[in-house]
Amino acid sequence: MEEKTETFSYTYSAKEQEEIKKIRDKYATPTKEEISMEQLRRLDASATRAATVVSLIVGIVSALLFGVGMCCTMIPEWETYFIFGIIIGVIGIIGVAAAYPIYTHMVKRKRVKLAPEIMRLSEELLK
Repeated sequence: MEEKTETFSYTYSAKEQEEIKKIRDKYATPTKEEISMEQLRRLDASATRAATVVSLIVGIVSALLFGVGMCCTMIPEWETYFIFGIIIGVIGIIGVAAAYPIYTHMVKRKRVKLAPEIMRLSEELLK
């Protein structure tokens, strides 16, 4: 009996090789430079994340309050609802107007807090 040793060989195209390299690079051990760059990106994104969430919550709740105030002013039978609606509506308008200044204030405060670490990482990467 003879053993048959048939082999099959296939070469990948350049496009497929690039894809293979990209997938392989995902699983390769990252260098210190890549780790620092990822940390820099995360720090930069964290400067606005909390401010965005807080300002969205303030803006949405305030818009809902404004809507409730408008609804209360449209009930013609009770005058007390009209005054109550105006008060609630004004509170809602103030909240909507305050959402963006709250955002900018929180971002500035967070950037001042993160500035030393971001500057250290960026200096490290630029060398």
